[in-house]
Amino acid sequence: MSFNKLQRTFTSTILFLCITIACHSLNNNNDNQSENMKTNNLHEIYFAGGCFWGTEHFMKQIKGVKTTEVGYANGNTKSPSYEQVCNGNTGFAETVKVIYDPRIVDLELLINLYLKTIDPTSINRQGNDQGSQYRTGIYYTDSSDVHTINSIIKSIADKYKKPIVVEIKPLQNFHKAEEFHQDYLDKNKGGYCHIRPELFELARNANEKTKFKKLDDATLRSILSKEQYIVTQKNGTEPAFKNEYWDEKREGIYVDITTGEPLFVSTDKFDSGCGWPSFTKPIKKDLIKEKIDTSYGMKRIEVRSSTGDAHLGHVFNDGPIDKGGLRYCINSASLRFIPKEQMKAEGYEDYIYLLKEDN
Repeated sequence: MSFNKLQRTFTSTILFLCITIACHSLNNNNDNQSENMKTNNLHEIYFAGGCFWGTEHFMKQIKGVKTTEVGYANGNTKSPSYEQVCNGNTGFAETVKVIYDPRIVDLELLINLYLKTIDPTSINRQGNDQGSQYRTGIYYTDSSDVHTINSIIKSIADKYKKPIVVEIKPLQNFHKAEEFHQDYLDKNKGGYCHIRPELFELARNANEKTKFKKLDDATLRSILSKEQYIVTQKNGTEPAFKNEYWDEKREGIYVDITTGEPLFVSTDKFDSGCGWPSFTKPIKKDLIKEKIDTSYGMKRIEVRSSTGDAHLGHVFNDGPIDKGGLRYCINSASLRFIPKEQMKAEGYEDYIYLLKEDN
């Protein structure tokens, strides 16, 4: 074998290995991203609504939307640029990726708000923007979302003389747009936007008074980790000393993992030595409901969240005497901890005063 041929063979082998490693890494990253979303109880949906500058800015105003990202969805080329998409022959639609917390804002509200920003009967045009890249669409990654999407679209059909042309499809691909387009209207005050200004205020106030509510089983399965689901829905128990919050000492608030409703604060947490988070009392007595538990040949008092009906743990009468004598022994998997410095951003500003020791 000649040196040149040997060199080409070696180079091809290295290139193949690099591609294989890169693909494996990409798959791992996608798996990790999905697992992280489940761990953080988040969900995703993709909206195409004309120019993505305005659609992203609109979605960011909604309480419960955690992150947004503009990009190009459901096209037929690799790594498209803005210029290529604007040519109208790539099949991509300008789209906004929305990561949201379904305990704060549900998919139904997100879709209904999105529909207020578009003309759902207009083909390949929104506002002054025209072309297939400006078509409207709702792209999902979770098939359980399809029923909700279809039901809402069907419910508005009678309000229009023309047929609804909003695409409802699974997400086939999504490519993040150039950094110039990310958060465009935050960086360019007064920049072009096809959405009426008053709608942004509507988005900000849409769920201002959202009440915590129990989620259906399909939603819970999609946002909870396997352990969280077993503990909260099947009365499971996580291992002692091998759970997330047993040794958590930061200031903050503990909320129901299934609803986001505040249950406990750090000032009522103490080290009981049992290996699970222990509290002297809940924020309010009516946030917790008690139930006699005779499982495993014992008689205990189970505690569940009143709104979410999630299994939390048990309450015992061996707590600190000077704090009432109770010990609420709670599974970490039933809780989400929000540090004090993040409480305002997460919508729990009204509970910060509880972190003072004299409350």
